[in-house]
Amino acid sequence: MKKRTRARELVLQALYQLDLQGDDFIPEIGNFVSDEEEDASTAQFAIKIAKGVVVEIEVIDNTIRKVAQNWDIERMAVIDRNILRMATHEILHMDEIPPKVSINEAIELGKRFSTKNSGAFINGILDRIKTRAAEDAEAGDDITDDEPAAAAEGETLE
Repeated sequence: MKKRTRARELVLQALYQLDLQGDDFIPEIGNFVSDEEEDASTAQFAIKIAKGVVVEIEVIDNTIRKVAQNWDIERMAVIDRNILRMATHEILHMDEIPPKVSINEAIELGKRFSTKNSGAFINGILDRIKTRAAEDAEAGDDITDDEPAAAAEGETLE
């Protein structure tokens, strides 16, 4: 398994625990990742993403809400919600990772750890976020300031 794929699995596990345990788990994220992963660079990458999601969670959740208008983020499957959070953070805040890579990794995580329909659902939401972020960057706007767009379920990545 590739190091970054492994790191994303760890991030998903950490975000899942955070979702269920609440903010009390925040100080434990680094320890959790370090305990689960021996490779220092993999652990460091995972911690960077997880902490980035924690810091930006409100912005990330609002961004997801805006492109998934007909989906209440709190009612999404916990795994799907956290995959979307992780990939949205990568798309919006980690310029060194091509958005297509973040989306493809998220789709694979959804297929592996969630339902049979998660891949398409995750793809649709993230493709919409990627498209809007690119459009907003060209216009000098911020994706988090726009009105909600139509639901993105079933869209495909080309």
